[in-house]
Amino acid sequence: MDVERTRVRSRFLPGVAMLTALAAGATACTGGGGTGSTSDQKNGGSAAAPAQPGKYRSLPQPCKAVDAKRLRAMLPASDSLTTEQREQLYAGTAEPSYDADRHVGCRWNAQTPDATLLLSVTFERVVSYDRATASDDDKARQVYVRRLTDAHLPFPGPSPSLTPSSGSGSGSGSSPGPGPGSSASSSAVPPVQGASTAPGTGAPGAASSAPAELGSRVLEGLGSEGFLDDKLGAAGATAAQARTVRIVFRTSNVIATVEYSVQPSGPGKVPPAADTQDKARQLAEALAERFSE
Repeated sequence: MDVERTRVRSRFLPGVAMLTALAAGATACTGGGGTGSTSDQKNGGSAAAPAQPGKYRSLPQPCKAVDAKRLRAMLPASDSLTTEQREQLYAGTAEPSYDADRHVGCRWNAQTPDATLLLSVTFERVVSYDRATASDDDKARQVYVRRLTDAHLPFPGPSPSLTPSSGSGSGSGSSPGPGPGSSASSSAVPPVQGASTAPGTGAPGAASSAPAELGSRVLEGLGSEGFLDDKLGAAGATAAQARTVRIVFRTSNVIATVEYSVQPSGPGKVPPAADTQDKARQLAEALAERFSE
């Protein structure tokens, strides 16, 4: 009897071992599929990984960003200034900043017998605090669009996601869109016409096309995007009209602003639009090239 049981066991156990091995293999396959599915889900979630930081991690020193030759052209020093006073004038005055990697600025002020001239340059590095939803560049573009809207200039090209939010954030939602835009363009017309009658201006035939070309407008080829805002101050009985040209451009996650103001010494004089805009625009282009280096 014992011999017979031993024979039965020897026949039965290999079959049990084979079934156990097959079951283990099936379980392993099933488990592997489940693990792969979970991994796929995780990989699917990682597709929405946070955006990389913006191109710029720091900002240049604005007081040293403008070369001396350009400063002398935009801010001619009076002959009565001493060498030390000239050096102080062109050194500029840094604006207070709580974080030099986020916002910096510099101002220059020059007075001549003919005019008072003011120049300022500011750099702002925009950072997104939630790069899972918006990159640094996206946030910088939103800031730029708000400033473009504040200047009452139309955004060039489609911008469905940024234009509505920027309009509500600009605080100028009570003003109708076409109205301010047309007034900004028309406000540049009288200054240019007035400048055409001033001594030393171009031929009269060129004055008719100048207003459309020299008004506030979007600038092509300046950084990632940019615009020019030209404003003429109100004329007074004893004060001349001051012309202020402001150029704002974005390059990646940095927004740069150049503001150049010219106020003649005597009433009845209007700073020429072409000359004032050209000097500000050339400085903005030089700064944009500095960022692209």
